[in-house]
Amino acid sequence: MDRRKFLTDFSLLSAAAGLPSVAGAFYNFDNSESSFARRITPVGRALEMEGYYVWCVSPIVGEDGKIHVFFSRWNAKKGMGGWINSSEIAHAVADHPEQPFRFVDVVFAPRPGYFDATTCHNPLIKRVDGKYCLFYMGNSNGKTNTKLIGLATSNSLYGPWKRPDQPLLPAGEAGAWDDHCTTNPAFIKHPDGRYWLYYKSWNTKEYDTSTDPAIRGNRKYGLAIAEKLEGPYVKYGGNPVIDFSGRGHNRQFEDAFVWREGGMFKMIARDMGIYNHEVGLLMESKDGLKWREPKIAYYGAAKYIVQPPAPANLKKYGRFERPQLLFMDGKPAYLFTTSQGGKYMTASPFIFKIT
Repeated sequence: MDRRKFLTDFSLLSAAAGLPSVAGAFYNFDNSESSFARRITPVGRALEMEGYYVWCVSPIVGEDGKIHVFFSRWNAKKGMGGWINSSEIAHAVADHPEQPFRFVDVVFAPRPGYFDATTCHNPLIKRVDGKYCLFYMGNSNGKTNTKLIGLATSNSLYGPWKRPDQPLLPAGEAGAWDDHCTTNPAFIKHPDGRYWLYYKSWNTKEYDTSTDPAIRGNRKYGLAIAEKLEGPYVKYGGNPVIDFSGRGHNRQFEDAFVWREGGMFKMIARDMGIYNHEVGLLMESKDGLKWREPKIAYYGAAKYIVQPPAPANLKKYGRFERPQLLFMDGKPAYLFTTSQGGKYMTASPFIFKIT
């Protein structure tokens, strides 16, 4: 057996059994850990594609009973930074979350002349009101200051998709906390029938490193609400609804995914300084506006797998980003994340089973 495969398999078994990882990482299971973190066991990597970085994997069970995922990918020659100026959104399918995914097609590629002219990224697939909704982010100049959220719809996961000519949610006015962009969509249909869109943004002035080279913006989450799925979406007056900047040390928040369970709003996201920059966060809310203190949703990769030493070009190595949940029979069944590394030393999804 290949030594690397043996170490990875042994690490997966150790983590699943609740034992310390052979990578040497030990964690204290105290009140900062959520019950969710104790319910996940690693399945492993999926959708490793030679010649591509794969990111932002959003799963859903189709009407055909298969597992469909919509994901971002870009040419590996672009390096990790290719997400901002050459990403496309693609579709793959599997018979089961723990079986191989088969590439289907490219759903959206950048299209000149539109808000998504230079990149298509951050896919989020949902079924709402009997149709499939694919939220995503596009930009038009290959930079962060034109990132805007769009919404495409279809009657089938195989398309055709009604692609928007205009973004769903613009950035705020100059000087506002969200004047830089709208990105990383998280969506839920509220029990009252309205449509809630959470989005990440930050202030352009804060993004200017000439002011403070150590700080490049502070990522927060806002909320926009609509009476109809297609909008218009009106930004909540109490935005941002999640703001960790007051805790100091430029603590931030991104990659949110929101759902309802047990009468509560729940949100899973990537930590950016509350505990560290490797773990995931889990928060709960009664009303979706005021959120309880975050707890650890999952740990860094060293908890679950053994990997080769980090290559110099992979600066996010060792952590799981873009957490998304797969619901089966109405309950969270699998956690999909994405992580640098893998067979081709680019990036690919990493899946956990929720028990």
